[in-house]
Formats: sequence, structure tokens, C-alpha cells
Amino acid sequence: MDIDNDVPRMKRVSDKTNPMDGHVYWSWKKSLWITAHFLVGLIGGALTFSLDTFILFLVFTGLTACLGHSLGMHRLLIHRSYKCPRWLEYFFIHLGTVFGMAGPFGMMRAHDIRDWAQRHPACHDYLKHGSGIAKDGWWQLHCDLALDFPPKFVPDKQVADDKVYQFIEKTWMLQQLPWTILFYLLGGWSWVIWGICARIPVQLAGHWLVGYFSHNIGTRDWEIEGAAVQGYNVDIAGFFTMGEAWHNNHHAFPGSAMLGIYKGQTDIGWWVLQALAKVGLVWDIKLPEDLPYRKELHLISNRNQASGLAKSRIPDTL
Repeated sequence: MDIDNDVPRMKRVSDKTNPMDGHVYWSWKKSLWITAHFLVGLIGGALTFSLDTFILFLVFTGLTACLGHSLGMHRLLIHRSYKCPRWLEYFFIHLGTVFGMAGPFGMMRAHDIRDWAQRHPACHDYLKHGSGIAKDGWWQLHCDLALDFPPKFVPDKQVADDKVYQFIEKTWMLQQLPWTILFYLLGGWSWVIWGICARIPVQLAGHWLVGYFSHNIGTRDWEIEGAAVQGYNVDIAGFFTMGEAWHNNHHAFPGSAMLGIYKGQTDIGWWVLQALAKVGLVWDIKLPEDLPYRKELHLISNRNQASGLAKSRIPDTL
């Protein structure tokens, strides 16, 4: 398969470009970001716990995870699996930034280099969650990887030249500020602690855990021939990850807006997209049958009917 073309925003720089050679280093900004929120959330959260703060935590965690991270950053910005009005796109990406990992360009770069690396026959353990869980947790939450010969990240011109995205990227940590002010006005410091400080480390740690297990343990219906990493479906996590835990499906059909493609695979993000489509706020939704044929994709289970999949898109269908 043509590895470079599979991840178009990652461009090979030279013949030395590869996903293997590199070193992991402590990222002080990344580490202090999650550690500071963790300490404030842990200590302050214990002192200010109440029913209303916990409800706020659950609601805002779900909102930023579903509309922001899953529908905004992942399914829309990165994979362009549907279309919506520009104002709604900006709102989703704002919420995805408030999730707490990075701004729009940072999220695209982090996703694409991992995706690019995993499609090679071999890649660095950092990029495939290939170490033990404790070491991988330290690496992913507190460190970064510097490849010796990395590819060049080239975002689409439409996104790269967008002034709103440029602003969000430059101020991605400060995107918490409007919500901090709102929560303070509505509920005081207890709402700020639970809506911001307690939420961010929980979401970042949860995102890492799902990433770790979905690249190591779970169920598989599909295999990508020649890839260093195979995605796994983490069945018990489908509901509270808004569908993101159906990672084997996503590896097979990365451009699909539907992640839970089989019956019984709960995908809240997909439900929300369907609801938005009914009121005209979302259109041109891509499903597995709309994606190009992949000769390296093989069905390896005995499931013979994926929801909405055209037979022509399924090599080796059983």
C-alpha cells in the first residue's frame, strides 16, 4: 500500500523519514498542565463536592467529549466525515479544545503522526502504545516523542489559513477561560474546580486509557495487512467514549462518521449526528460504503453483515 498517501497531511521529507528512530522526552508544559489540574481537582474537589458540582462535571465532560472531541476534532476536523455550518464547526472545535489536549492543529498533528506511523510495518513504542501500561501512561500523559527523521505535517490550506483556527491554536489553554468565568458566576469556585480542574485530568487519562486498550486488547473483525498496529474494539467502553472505543471499526473505515457499525455497538456520537441531520445542521455524512476500496483491508471474523456496508467495500467477506 502507498503509506504516505494514506495520511495525506503527513509528507515524507527524505528517504530517511521513518516512524522508528527517535527518543521520548519529558514535556514540562504537558506535564505541568495535567498535574496542576489534577492537584487542584483532587484537593479542591474533595473540599467542594456536592450534587450540583458532580452533575456539572458529568454534563460538561459529556458535552466536551461528544460534541467537542469526538464529533468536532475527530470525525469533522481530522476525517471530514460530514459537513455542517461554519459557525457550528467552530463551536465544536472550541469544545474539542476545551477537552484539554491541544488546539486544532495540535490535535491534527498528534492524530496524523500516530496514524501514519501505525500504517508502517513497524513503529516506535510511543506511537503504538507498545510499552507496559505504567510506562505508557507516563509517556502519553507527561512526555512527547521526537523522531529523528519525522514526516512534515502539512494541514489543508483551508484549515491552515483559517484565522479562527489560528486564534484557537495560539490560545488553546485559554479557551477554558470563558467557561471558567461562566461557572464562577453561576456556582462559584466549586463549579470552576469541578467543571474545569477535575474534568481535564479525568478526560486526558480516560483518553489515554482508551487509546492504550484499543491498540492492545479487545475484539477485532478487521485486519489491516502490513500495518504495525491493529485497532481493537473495547466493547465495555463504547457508551461512555461516545463511540470512540470501536477502534477496530475506525481503523478499517477511518473516514466513516459512524463508528459503531455493527448492531449493538453503542455510538452516542452517531446518534447526535443523526439528530442534527434531521434538523438540517449536518449533511453529506460518510458511511463505510461511501469510502474507497482498500485492498489491504480484510474481514477476519464471522460477522457477515456490517450495518450499511456495501459488499463491494468488504474484501474477503465471509
